[in-house]
This record gives sequence, C-alpha cells and structure tokens, in this order.
Amino acid sequence: QVQLVESGGGLVQAGGSLRLSCAASGRTFSNYAMGWFRQAPGKEREFVAAMRYSGGITYYADSVKGRFTISRDNAKNTVYLQMNSLKPEDTAVYYCAAARTLTVLRATEYDYCGQGTQVTASS
Repeated sequence: QVQLVESGGGLVQAGGSLRLSCAASGRTFSNYAMGWFRQAPGKEREFVAAMRYSGGITYYADSVKGRFTISRDNAKNTVYLQMNSLKPEDTAVYYCAAARTLTVLRATEYDYCGQGTQVTASS
C-alpha cells in the first residue's frame, strides 16, 4: 500500500506560479512511476505529467508542456509539480498518482492516488 498526500495548491493570478508537493509513505516509493492528473468541474480526469521511478524520462500533456515540470526526490519520498505561467484553464483539482509503470499513468490510470489539492488561476 502507498499513501499519497498532496499540498501546495491555492489561488494565483494568471501568469503566476505554484509548486505542488506529494508526500508518499508505505511501500518503497522509488519502485513506482509517479504522476499528476487534474480534474476540472464537469470534465474528465486529465493526464498532466509523469516520470519513471528512477527519474530521467518524463511525459507531459501538450497543454502544459514548457510550463510545468515534474520532479522527484526519492530520498524524501516526494514528487513535485512546478507550475509556471498558469492559465485560467489550468484551474482544477490536482491529484498525485503512483503506478508500477509509466504506461499506466499515461493512460490516466493508477495503482494509488491522493485526495487532491485545488489549484485556481484567476484571470
């Protein structure tokens, strides 16, 4: 079992930045690919970014490429999402997720998922 707790969400003006953190506990964190999803009201869950357990390879949704950066610190069992140049359309609940493979995360599926943190970018 892996427990995931997100933090760092909030309200920011369009063009601003936020950094989300996801603290993991339970099974060996470094064995899992980690990622971020988001879901806006009335919309489907959307893949945002993911990276493999050893880092290095990362994937991003086209809508956030060049603005968001995913990173992880296996020593701290934490994964981050740095979000720059936020737009109103980035407003959503952001979820941290873990899976055995990147393929699972890129399909917007997961083995474990946190409770989410609200991000609001106002125009």
